[in-house]
Amino acid sequence: MSEPRHTAPLSVLVGALNAIRSAIVPAIAVAFSGIGGSGRILVALGVGVAAIVIGSAISYVGWRRLTYTVGAADIRVESGILGRAARSVPYERIQDVSLEAKLLPRLLGLVAVKFETGAGAGEDISLQYLTAAEGERLRRLVRERRDEEQAAAAPTDCEAASPTAEEDEGEVLFTLPPRRLLTFGLFEFSLAVFAVLGGALQYVDNFTGINIWNVALWRDFLEERGVDWMTLDARLQALGALTGLLGLVIIGFATGIARTVTREWDFVLTRSARGFRRRRGLFTRTDVVMPVHRVQALEIGTGLLRYRFGWHGLSFVSLAQDAGDASHVVAPFARMEEIAPIVAAAGFRLPDAATHWHRASRNYLVDRIVIETAIPLLATIPAAILAPFGVALIPLGLAVLLAGANLYAWEFRRHAIDETQVYTSHGFLSPQQQVATRLKLHSVEIAQGPIARWRGYATIHLGLAGGTFAMHGVPIEEARAVRRAVLATIAATDFSRLDTPPAAEVQALSSAQSGFSSNFAAT
Repeated sequence: MSEPRHTAPLSVLVGALNAIRSAIVPAIAVAFSGIGGSGRILVALGVGVAAIVIGSAISYVGWRRLTYTVGAADIRVESGILGRAARSVPYERIQDVSLEAKLLPRLLGLVAVKFETGAGAGEDISLQYLTAAEGERLRRLVRERRDEEQAAAAPTDCEAASPTAEEDEGEVLFTLPPRRLLTFGLFEFSLAVFAVLGGALQYVDNFTGINIWNVALWRDFLEERGVDWMTLDARLQALGALTGLLGLVIIGFATGIARTVTREWDFVLTRSARGFRRRRGLFTRTDVVMPVHRVQALEIGTGLLRYRFGWHGLSFVSLAQDAGDASHVVAPFARMEEIAPIVAAAGFRLPDAATHWHRASRNYLVDRIVIETAIPLLATIPAAILAPFGVALIPLGLAVLLAGANLYAWEFRRHAIDETQVYTSHGFLSPQQQVATRLKLHSVEIAQGPIARWRGYATIHLGLAGGTFAMHGVPIEEARAVRRAVLATIAATDFSRLDTPPAAEVQALSSAQSGFSSNFAAT
């Protein structure tokens, strides 16, 4: 076992700089408050300096008390200032080692190393911070030792050799050039900046004594300058409103572009012997590798407007976490013809003309319409009796709108199953699809409430590591046929060899279930 090692000494500097950043807010708060009277500026400086000194001291002691040990069978991390905590994770439990470089550590050549275990973000181990070279070396070392353990356990199922650095770069499958990134940002229209600005304006009067929400204040302000709002020409008022609306739109687009560029800048997805490698980020640069056998399912999403222009996004459902989400985005803004090669490289197939889709039960459709329109229809009665004429048309129109939306959505709520995969689709304004391989499903649950039992349909919940997969409104006999087929695949699968199933095993499973499609269609 190697000796315990500390993280990079520059980690202390990162902590000190973060302490300076954290000290700004309390210092400003003291400066604009009544604390200290006329000497409140000195008090504010004292508070800021104290926060910086304390934060820097904690950062240094924390660095001294944090060590990591790369052992023969596991990696061990010990930390804690007053109390000590030790975490140890065997190599076989590590799904991946990802690198993240936020702006400040990145400027200092540092990265955060995170060991993904698939047990949730709270159970993962991370080291903040190592040098970029040490982080990459540690990632390669952990992978090699994990591969050695897998080779010893199942030599016929593992890759023949560890790839070289050149092989690890792999083939480029998808990129986001600046022009495409700008287009993507236009579809990410956001008014979040106004929420932040509105929250900040709530506290302006605390610092200035001016209530900006006081209409009389602004009316007096205009009158002092000889402007009477009531006498302004109607065209000028309309022009002012139009200018404000235009400014709102411009800020919304600018915010969407800024958020998209900072998150997806220099997006590159490659495929190598190690799996899929995704790198992205302007200020925070992330480098994530997803082994192919860890990809559990696919999610193909879109948006209300981008769907009309043929743009989609592809995500992999994985055991590891991606910023707290189980889905790793691998093609955030792409055409379907660009998504298809990525799907094929992951060992999946997209639905095609041969896919036998099944819609949800008509009883399920009727029940959803009845349940969702019940309240508006009931509200129509008192509105017709007590309210002025025409008011009852509002809840009635809402009920008609909800019924029409359900009728239209029913055309898109579909599911399918073949010899190797299951599919589901939902949503009509922005259709979403999921594709999972039957080999990696863990369980099948048929759920029915009182109405579903009476009406003869069910929801199928398929156990999927790292995500969820459900088929809603499936006729009960059809649901049982799906359960039999999936359980047959699960029972026939040796899960100790699931990561890299031999081609002969997959072929045998397909042959054994070749008669399923006709039986399923008959139900």
